[in-house]
Amino acid sequence: MKCLVIALLLAACGPGAPGGPSMNSKVGSQPFEAPKSSVISADILAREPLANTAMVKHILISWQDLHEAFNGRQDKRAAARDMAGAETEVKSLLGQLKGGGDFDALMKAHSEDLGSATTGQPFKVTPDAQLVIEFRQLSLRLNPGEIGVCQSDFGFLIIKRFE
Repeated sequence: MKCLVIALLLAACGPGAPGGPSMNSKVGSQPFEAPKSSVISADILAREPLANTAMVKHILISWQDLHEAFNGRQDKRAAARDMAGAETEVKSLLGQLKGGGDFDALMKAHSEDLGSATTGQPFKVTPDAQLVIEFRQLSLRLNPGEIGVCQSDFGFLIIKRFE
């Protein structure tokens, strides 16, 4: 009888290892999802891709918790900011862009991706491009001239599709 009670208790524990919790440490819970920021362009990311190729430019805004992704080369502005500060910076830049601000000028002054900020060259994005997946997903869903925001391991990416 004691074995039957133990077996029933183990079966009631739900998915995961027999008798153990799921990977989320909760019985029967949903898969873990990182919290979404309010600056992310969820509406654009929910679309089907609009193109197989897009030419885009971006502004990277990061924060101190992501320092490991930069292998010791994180921008000083990001190293001094938390995620909430990065969200505030993104909102400010989006406001300037919606008000007619010049994307290239803002990219040069604010992007923490020094390579693209200094060259100003657009990236050619394809589904198999060697770019972070979030960058590819957003870029291929933007209409020409449209701006959106995604989040990657490097921070927030404000992306504008040019063609």
